[in-house]
Amino acid sequence: MNTFWKTVTVLISFIAAAQCLNCRQCPLGIFGKCLFGKDVTCNNGTEQCYTGEAQFNATGSLTLHTRGCLDSDLCGKTLTGSILGAAYTSNFKCCNTDQCNGASSVQISLSVALSAAMLASLWGTWEL
Repeated sequence: MNTFWKTVTVLISFIAAAQCLNCRQCPLGIFGKCLFGKDVTCNNGTEQCYTGEAQFNATGSLTLHTRGCLDSDLCGKTLTGSILGAAYTSNFKCCNTDQCNGASSVQISLSVALSAAMLASLWGTWEL
């Protein structure tokens, strides 16, 4: 009987883990570029993938972007606050399917990108 309950517990934990979302995480995005982005799995079933914006009221033109997992209670909310005396307004848009807040991106080093560009330019000069 003890083995039965262990088996049930393991199955429940697998089902719970399978229901967690995979989301794109971006702790800081500025000017359309994500810094330090990666893919993450949300911790529990109450979290959803989100995209968020924080706009500083004084500048109006500086908007920071974030992505990741967020508790469902904050979805669709607009929050205000201040950092070092600068007031900001932030809002969060949520979705509930894997990678719905942005596809994962392939990041390559500058040297690899330059090498590929040079090879492509050489390839175009070799005509038969």
